[in-house]
Amino acid sequence: MRGVFLAGLAVLCLSGCSAAGSGGATQQAPATADLTITSAAGGAHRFKVELARTTPEQARGLMFRTNIAPDGGMLFHPYPADGGPPREATFWMKDTPSPLDIIFIRADRTIARIAENTTPFSQDPIPSGEPVAAVLELRGGRTAELGIAEGDRVAWGKAGQP
Repeated sequence: MRGVFLAGLAVLCLSGCSAAGSGGATQQAPATADLTITSAAGGAHRFKVELARTTPEQARGLMFRTNIAPDGGMLFHPYPADGGPPREATFWMKDTPSPLDIIFIRADRTIARIAENTTPFSQDPIPSGEPVAAVLELRGGRTAELGIAEGDRVAWGKAGQP
């Protein structure tokens, strides 16, 4: 998917979470969360997303994926994976064959920026434009289909959990 350039840190390549199990014999199902985007343009939109919480999970992101469900996606939280304060993020689409909508989310859980229908396999940087605490990837074109826009609110997790 894309590379994340963190200030003062090495580049992380973010893209597809098909987690390999220990020993390679079995695969663990990825952790998931229910996520809702409340749009000023028209109600609540619900998704079941995979969680990319660790550096290796965030490095894989949605790489190599071609089967992203309309109500699926991946949430990079905490972002950055080291749990530090929100930072500017830059993603790319290297090794990602499916277009994605990349949603950059502020610490207050409002949408800072949406990069719509990103170009598969592109190595062009896709910047957040400001510090973010989470990043959500959805199937390309979903934000336009649903009327999701900058400033909309994003909620996930159980009460009292991130």
